Amino acid sequence: MSAVTSDRVVLDPYDYAFQDDPYPTYAWLREHEPLHHNPALDLWALTRHADIADAVRAEGTYSNSRGVAIEDSAWGPDAHKVMSILGMDPPRQTRLRSLVSRGFTPRRVHDLLPRIQELTDRYLGECLDLAADGAGFDWITDFAGKLPMDVISELMGVPEDDRAEVRRQADVVVHREDGVYDVPPAAMDASLWLVGYYQAMVDERRRVPADDLTSALVEAEVDGERLTDEDVIAFLFLMVVAGNETTTKLLGHALFHLTRHPGQLAEVFGGAGNPELVTPWIEETLRFDTSSQLLARYLLEDVELHGRVAPRGSKLLLCLGSANRDERVFSHPDDYDLHRDPDELARILSFGGGRHFCLGANLARLEARVALTSLVARVRSVEVDHARCVRVHSLNVRGFASVPTTVEAR
Repeated sequence: MSAVTSDRVVLDPYDYAFQDDPYPTYAWLREHEPLHHNPALDLWALTRHADIADAVRAEGTYSNSRGVAIEDSAWGPDAHKVMSILGMDPPRQTRLRSLVSRGFTPRRVHDLLPRIQELTDRYLGECLDLAADGAGFDWITDFAGKLPMDVISELMGVPEDDRAEVRRQADVVVHREDGVYDVPPAAMDASLWLVGYYQAMVDERRRVPADDLTSALVEAEVDGERLTDEDVIAFLFLMVVAGNETTTKLLGHALFHLTRHPGQLAEVFGGAGNPELVTPWIEETLRFDTSSQLLARYLLEDVELHGRVAPRGSKLLLCLGSANRDERVFSHPDDYDLHRDPDELARILSFGGGRHFCLGANLARLEARVALTSLVARVRSVEVDHARCVRVHSLNVRGFASVPTTVEAR
């Protein structure tokens, strides 16, 4: 739990203890201080589902114009240069999202299905080979960290030889050391490396177009308007960091939490396996322990809720992880339940909402469905060494860097 002053809990998103388990802090704040203020950081936070659902759909108060990350070097009027549409408000955000959507279409995502299956079969086969030798494997290092990056890279047109380095740099961008209250130099260097890499890709596609997302973005046009190089690069950067990292963390959480519930694990993997449970497995994982925990907003107007006022000009966090555990919406919210009411799951806020609803939500769900369905088809039992799992430390993203795993193949 975050720092406690007398009997009051204070949310400190930089605190490693909070990052390790934010849910007790969220629960206290939902009950006692749903519009919360950390005076040391001058940071406000919303923790109840209703307030956050309203905020992500509201117009004119909760602004994205300074980005979604609270560190000083990431927060400000230039946030759109690396966060793309997540660092903008309408009308620019509306126009740019419309342009980006021309390249990032549902059809383009669906057309990736055979390649997602091929990559899944390849990496899962390598994991099963390791398991056959009795050594086990790491679900993140050997599978969940590879598949989303390869899918995103396939979509963008990143050559296969470059993908490991792109993935490594993306990992550095989000990692934070304990007690560091700004974007560290290593993350800045990694960001510059990625921007330079994507600039070279954009230059090449302007010379020689290809059948990939980068070319589609370069060529996208609405009412005579096209994306600038800066716009294209920012969106590619957003995709490789947000799209890759969050899907990797979703897959990690799915295996970690299911293996902590033997009865439900047996329902999924027992007998011939039950692929019909894969979709509720994904959705309950998104609710129970979402990858995207915190999103920042800049207040254009005073926000008065629950007897308190967050003043205009404040920095405020939308605690998505807390919204998904709100007992006002979800029955027994701290229980991991694959048989949860679908009407409850339809209310999760893991992908945000409104004008900033995640463009990559369909792709993330498709990747997870292919990956986990294939795992169920090829494996009869799974064990995770929970004590040896290693969490990533990041302000916005929650997940694992390592999930040691052993399996028995069918």
